[in-house]
Amino acid sequence: MKKYGAEFLGTFWLVLGGCGSAVLAAAFPDVGIGLLGVAFAFGLTVLTMAFAIGHISGCHLNPAVSIGLWAGGRFPAKELLPYIVAQVLGGVVAGGVLYLIASGQAGFDVSAGFASNGYGAHSPGGYSLLAALITEVVMTMMFLLIIMGATDKRAPQGFAPIAIGLGLTLIHLISIPVTNTSVNPARSTGVALYVGDWATSQLWLFWLAPIVGGLLGAVVYRFIGSEEH
Repeated sequence: MKKYGAEFLGTFWLVLGGCGSAVLAAAFPDVGIGLLGVAFAFGLTVLTMAFAIGHISGCHLNPAVSIGLWAGGRFPAKELLPYIVAQVLGGVVAGGVLYLIASGQAGFDVSAGFASNGYGAHSPGGYSLLAALITEVVMTMMFLLIIMGATDKRAPQGFAPIAIGLGLTLIHLISIPVTNTSVNPARSTGVALYVGDWATSQLWLFWLAPIVGGLLGAVVYRFIGSEEH
């Protein structure tokens, strides 16, 4: 239960910190933190939680990461479902806290997006479903590659949280204009449920693509990272 509690709190922090920066601070009158700030906020949530709870639960914070680590031979199948449930619940509770904070400002309109992920008309840059699908698959694949490589016993020890946190920052720097960057079904679900409408109808993509990407990343790392005998 301690592991599941850690995943709940870690994913709560990821959604509150990452999506919170997008909703509350990205375009704050004239001196907002912008895309660069939001990208760093997401990276910093993972970096800080990897140091805080990595030794408790492994700090997955993401169903696609848990599934990828299982496919990569690093995580037992029996813990997949409880981890994913804890992660999604953490994301949804964080979305609720963010909603309570954001709705304290006059003129708040959840239908404006609430940091939800989308494609087509709901992509920040108007990118197509295909572009969104490719982006999410490839970005999650590279994220798994970074995670598995940085946590490999042959890698420099103690630095994995920095590589993983900065990896997520880089992913956001690339892909916020395309999908608002998911690479994480729990992050997508945590805010989409409060928007409803288009956000929930497009949510399938932000479960499917990251999971496919996570599986691909695990397969690739097992191929390039296997020790020669």
